[in-house]
Order: sequence, then structure tokens, then C-alpha cells
Amino acid sequence: MEVQPQQLVMLKGRSGSGKTTLLNMLGGLDQPTSGEIYFDGRAFHEAGDAARTRMRRQEIGFIFQAYALMPLLSAWENVELSLRMAGVPKGEWNQRVAYCLEMVGLTKRAKHRPFELSGGEQQRVAIAKAIAHRPKLLLADEPTAELDSKMGAQIMAVFRNIIATEEVSICMTTHDPTILEVADHVYEMVDGKFIT
Repeated sequence: MEVQPQQLVMLKGRSGSGKTTLLNMLGGLDQPTSGEIYFDGRAFHEAGDAARTRMRRQEIGFIFQAYALMPLLSAWENVELSLRMAGVPKGEWNQRVAYCLEMVGLTKRAKHRPFELSGGEQQRVAIAKAIAHRPKLLLADEPTAELDSKMGAQIMAVFRNIIATEEVSICMTTHDPTILEVADHVYEMVDGKFIT
């Protein structure tokens, strides 16, 4: 499997097929028991915990199905938190947070907390949070699963815009056949193996 620069790659398959496990290995959250993972030419599968954590903080963004937002923080503060964790200088925070929220269409909702936002808006905050530190790779686990088809299409449009403007690659899991057509490449998984 390959994810090339500025590509949208989808992993499709039923629940339990291994999509999320593979995504976690690509992001260095889990270690493979066999096989090799290279990230930007570096042997990710051989890196220690500290090195993988550093690469995640600086070069990889995560978008989870359950949004993974801090409930007591506003949209603005959630995005800002990712910059703080990545070690981005404080002087760059305001401009970058404003830019990321504008990119996902949430400038007017910046001061709202997650419980004051719709599911689609929460997912867009999660996207803004994931791209704030300018990662090379975004990993998204079922980012449209909790959304209706219209909102899911909006999220995919945001992804396409992010690929073009941020020059990032996106690898996402899905079992929604309606969004596969926007992918540059689709890998299908069954029982932990690729079948296409």
C-alpha cells in the first residue's frame, strides 16, 4: 500500500476487516508484528516510542470518528491546543487557528464549545485541529460515519480543499460506498488483507 503526496487514499471494508488497525499502525499508535512501514523515507516500524511520538506531533494529523474534542474548550481553543502540543511558537497561534477554522467554514462558530455544535461542525473542528500543525499526512478513521450524506459530502469537499491548499496526503477508512468516487486510490480489506 502506498499513499503518495497530495493523494486521497481510502481503505474500505466491513467492520472488523482491519482498517482501523492498519490506520493505527500507519500513525505509529500500534506497532506491526510483521511487515514494514516507511514514512517519508524513514523506517517507521523500527522507530522507538519517543521517535514515533515526535513524528506524530509534527508530521501526522488524526481525525477520529468520535471527533476527540475537549468538551470544555471552544472550537478555537481545541485547534490552539494542537499547536501547543506540536510545539508551534505561540506567536503563530492566532493566525493559524483563524486560518484553519476559516478553511473548514467555522469562523463564526470559533467560540462555541463542542456541545453547542452539530455533528458536522464538530467533525470540521476536528479537521481544523488535525491540520493546524501543518502535517504531511492526515489519518481519518470513518470521518463521515456519524454524518448524513449531505454533511459527509461537505467533509469530503473540505478534504479535497485541504489536499490542494495544505499539500497534505489523506488516508481514511470508510464503509460508505457513496464517497469512494472522490478517492485517488481505494484499497479494499477483508480479514486483515488487501483484496484489491
